[in-house]
Amino acid sequence: MIVVPVKEGENIERALKKFKRKFERTGVMKELRARQQFDKPSVRKRLAKEHAVYVQKLRTAED
Repeated sequence: MIVVPVKEGENIERALKKFKRKFERTGVMKELRARQQFDKPSVRKRLAKEHAVYVQKLRTAED
């Protein structure tokens, strides 16, 4: 459960922003979207490889 303590006189908008940030970091929405459809293990493996290649290219281009 996410708890956001609100201080006396603190703006409710700021507290809501903190809550949204904490919720995003938990990864709940990302997991829900992933569970909406089934991906075969081979497809997941291929996507992970493609992502690794992409990240590696970015890092080598950075150097």
